[in-house]
Amino acid sequence: MTIVRPKIIKVASLVIPLLLTPLAAQAQKTSTVPRIGLVFGNNPAVSAPLNEAFKQGLREHGYVEGQSVVLERRYGEGRAERLAEVAAELVRMNVDVIVTGTDQAIAAVKRQTRTIPGVDPVWWTPIL
Repeated sequence: MTIVRPKIIKVASLVIPLLLTPLAAQAQKTSTVPRIGLVFGNNPAVSAPLNEAFKQGLREHGYVEGQSVVLERRYGEGRAERLAEVAAELVRMNVDVIVTGTDQAIAAVKRQTRTIPGVDPVWWTPIL
């Protein structure tokens, strides 16, 4: 975890502005706050360090949860079948982007949407 967390923070600080700049521009036009769907493969306790690293990367670029960005977190609870449910829920919510990092979660998101951008936070590559 000590290697992954700094990498996520560093990469988040580079990529988050690229993801959110168009969303922020859109938000100014429609006066809505961009919403990021986060799909974690495990439960909230296990996912807490990754969640905090992501939030830190947002803060480093001036994004404050609940003010300038909304994070919609969903958890797979370690069950592959649950990932499909949470991905579908985020798609129904019409979030602006979906961030996830496990192969199973990426596959679940791909099965649910081809229109909402998705990103793998470990490699920061588009998944859709």
